[in-house]
Amino acid sequence: MRTTIAAFLLCLPLDSVAADDELTVLTDAPGKQLEQLLMREFHSHLDRRLEAYNALKSRADCEKWQRERRKFFIRQIGGFPQRTPLNAKIVGELKGEGYRVEKILFESRPGHHVTVNLYLPDAKGPYPAVLVPCGHSRNGKAAGHYQRVSSLLAKNGIAALCYDPIGQGERYQCLADSDQTHYRTAPQHKVVHPRVQFLPTIEHTTMGVGSILLGSNVAQYRIWDGIRAIDYLQSRKDIIADKIGCTGNSGGGTITAYLMALDDRIVAAAPACYLTTFRRLIETVGAQDAEQNIFGQIAFGMDEPDYVMMRAPKPTLICAATRDVTFDIGGTWDLFRQSKRFYTRMGYAERVDMIEADARHGFTILLRTASVRFMRRWLLGKDDVIHEINPLPDPLTDEVMREHQYTADWTDEQLQCSPDGQVMLMKGERSVFDINAGIERKLREEREAAWEKLNADQRRELVRKTIGCRTGTLARLNRNIGTGKSARPTDAIQRKDYRIEKTILAGNEDQLALPGLLFIPATVSKPPVLYLHGESMKAEAQPGGLCEQLTKQGHLVLSAELSGIGETETGYDKRDYGRGLFGRDSQEIYLAYLMGRSFVGMRTDDVFRWSDYLSRHGSNEKPLSIQLIATGEAAVPALHAASLEPSRFESVRLKGMIRSWAEVVAASENKNQLVNAVHGALRHYDLPELIELAGKALVKIEGPVDAFGKEIN
Repeated sequence: MRTTIAAFLLCLPLDSVAADDELTVLTDAPGKQLEQLLMREFHSHLDRRLEAYNALKSRADCEKWQRERRKFFIRQIGGFPQRTPLNAKIVGELKGEGYRVEKILFESRPGHHVTVNLYLPDAKGPYPAVLVPCGHSRNGKAAGHYQRVSSLLAKNGIAALCYDPIGQGERYQCLADSDQTHYRTAPQHKVVHPRVQFLPTIEHTTMGVGSILLGSNVAQYRIWDGIRAIDYLQSRKDIIADKIGCTGNSGGGTITAYLMALDDRIVAAAPACYLTTFRRLIETVGAQDAEQNIFGQIAFGMDEPDYVMMRAPKPTLICAATRDVTFDIGGTWDLFRQSKRFYTRMGYAERVDMIEADARHGFTILLRTASVRFMRRWLLGKDDVIHEINPLPDPLTDEVMREHQYTADWTDEQLQCSPDGQVMLMKGERSVFDINAGIERKLREEREAAWEKLNADQRRELVRKTIGCRTGTLARLNRNIGTGKSARPTDAIQRKDYRIEKTILAGNEDQLALPGLLFIPATVSKPPVLYLHGESMKAEAQPGGLCEQLTKQGHLVLSAELSGIGETETGYDKRDYGRGLFGRDSQEIYLAYLMGRSFVGMRTDDVFRWSDYLSRHGSNEKPLSIQLIATGEAAVPALHAASLEPSRFESVRLKGMIRSWAEVVAASENKNQLVNAVHGALRHYDLPELIELAGKALVKIEGPVDAFGKEIN
């Protein structure tokens, strides 16, 4: 029978999805079930954290809170690499009015260059210095508001080191082979360099997928660049080594928050237009880029207020905007209140403050001026009034603020540090993808040696723990199978020679109720088939489809859906986050990630639940072995289920699946692989190990695909 199913899979168009409403099963909150389930768990974690926060009663309690979160934070981003020579060099200089700019290149890792503009006061040094991480500007450090805050610092006696983040300015990591005029994913925008392909947010999350698989986070790269930038500042004789500040806006506010929480050398910090609470962030716009989501942080109890509290009692100014539609101002005030109480408990209430500008999201003139005043107070000991422009227009309208936000003293080319405008065009330059691939190769040796020492049961326990699988073991789970408590038919459709029962698989507090279509032939003469399509259970449910063909052969066929597929797909990607590169449920994937869960683990649980139901359908005897067919997004969870409990299945056929996670890490582009990413999986195993664990005779891979979803010949 296995050969017959294989023949069907090779000849039928499995990616066609039927739009027949008569096959719809779920009618309650369509498309919202997964979001609601995850939000319930999310809120329960936040409530527990708030309980624990409210229990802090002493300075010792606060210090323990800080230590625990710092240790967790560093572990979850994969730790930090060893410090290596910076090999810094000054490649040019510009003369401004009251300041000068040094153009600098240094290596935060070997062969991985950071492009830097160091704004220096005209006065004789040494000077305090402020690190300025950029937000998601396409031209990075050359954006007007980053030039303006940097020059304002320099004009007021403080050096400012403004640098390009990876995926921005001169540090795009995914360059095209030939010139182009627009971003591939945003043709309405002109590129900053003819070889650049993607917007910064796209690059960050693309790099994030591979980092997740390594048990790291693209935030590690962003933070390490900042740490090494401070190392560089402290190596200079014209910089006062123990007078370092940090201020950044939006995505730069994120990195400011991270750096100020983890690097004690930052005396004063002023993160702008980022800090709010995760509760308000997720309730309003949802999870943001890869670097803004730390694995399991919400389940652990690390919320955004903790970035401020981790650095207490060091001086911190929270800069916010009333009309910021990304980072909710109400959440910011909640964060400030928590932080203020924490600082008060530690005896330094005056060292944390907040300003709110009646403005939109952005490093507006009000926030820039406030951050510079704050730095002068804590780094120079001068508590005075300074202005970026004097007199300040009144009223200060959005139009005036935009004018002073985007105008710049220097062009992108004038501030350029790399010879050809992109570091990846430099000989020997290593991208994040190159570095991650190297890390994976080293991990491969370690994991293969460790894997070899484990027996089959130990390997399965390791896999189960890695993906966060919460179910399994057929005998334990089948107590209610056959009694009608696990699944229930809701309606039936009669077709010639067979009928279809619309079925709902019961859920619980952490599992969705899932829809399925059970095809029942007049006479069951062959093993049951569990068919899991990666887009919809309806894809092969129409007359003439694979489900009908198998049913007419005598199979009981269950075409079922996994969490976030088909009728439980939330579809946040309809707002085009990632321009289709990160999957239709990318928001839910990151929400689960924040709580320490993976979609692979959730969906592996679903495979077990469906196979439990199908294996005992209509019988209280010994469970029947199932023939499992899975395509696309359903394939990786199906493989995990087969490797964990191969005795459930008579055969397993997987179509449209990646061959290995290692290939995803090494690829400079990937599409819809966020759903397949499991945090730290490549520290323990790769997909080929699962095939061996399940049994090569059991599992057949058909039409494997690369990291971009293209079939491999």
